[in-house]
Amino acid sequence: MMQTVLITGGTGLLGTALSNALLNKGYKVIILTRKPNKISGEKNKTFALWDVKKQEIDIEAVKKADYIIHLAGAGVVDKKWTTAYKKEIIESRTESSRLIVTSLTNSTNKVKAVISASAIGYYGPDKSPDRAFVENDKADKCFLGETCRLWEESIEPVNESGIRLIKFRIGIVLSNDGGALAEFKKPLRFGLAAILGIGRQIVSWIHIDDLCRLFINAMEDEKIKGTFNAVAPEPVSNKTLTLSLAKIQNRKFYVPFYVPAFILKLMMGQRSIEVLKSATVSCKKIQETGFTFEYDTVNPALTDLLKK
Repeated sequence: MMQTVLITGGTGLLGTALSNALLNKGYKVIILTRKPNKISGEKNKTFALWDVKKQEIDIEAVKKADYIIHLAGAGVVDKKWTTAYKKEIIESRTESSRLIVTSLTNSTNKVKAVISASAIGYYGPDKSPDRAFVENDKADKCFLGETCRLWEESIEPVNESGIRLIKFRIGIVLSNDGGALAEFKKPLRFGLAAILGIGRQIVSWIHIDDLCRLFINAMEDEKIKGTFNAVAPEPVSNKTLTLSLAKIQNRKFYVPFYVPAFILKLMMGQRSIEVLKSATVSCKKIQETGFTFEYDTVNPALTDLLKK
């Protein structure tokens, strides 16, 4: 019998890719949205109402779900970090989690697992050059560290319902459909390879296809529960990532240049912290469950994305 996956944040970068991957695997997909009258145009993909601010949700959609994938949250780098937008970043995550928890508590449902997004912003900057962050490390006290901690705590009550809960701390996602890779590509249109700051800061990345496979694998494997880092096995420096992309896309026709940290701070304000931060994150815990990455290293990942 065809199983149903209910997705929050289903129209974002990951949500769109994951919806397509699930449909290709024979699942039905329901996307929670404030505008449920959309017509998907795709077989087995429908939309259902939710409104986080009003704490409203289509309870029939929850009852249909075998799994819930929770990705919703305001974009972290989309806008300037004003006090109001910081509040929105946090509440869009914690209040959407609260709505999911309430709907599961107050309804008869058949949900087997909830898979929730988090981010490696949980960890803050590297403390030691030879030690990668692991899942039992404490959250950093910075804004994103606190955001991720609150985000994860807000979905924890799912466990009290006896439903298996998985949380993925997601790294920098490499995809052709937006996100970090699109920003790295922009200067290359003009033959410029823009290395950010000193370029030595470590980027813990993941190919979008591997990320989708991680979510589906966690959904299907009943042994998997708890918190996992969703990053590839081989993180790289910003300079290595930038020059690898330049070589693959532009071959020999590019000029490397450094964008000074103070320029990034002027342009991005507090958001520049994330661009300049070095975060080396381990994926050993998820590998120990038997999961294997198709894209372990950055060159094959970039080559795959740039040929599409």
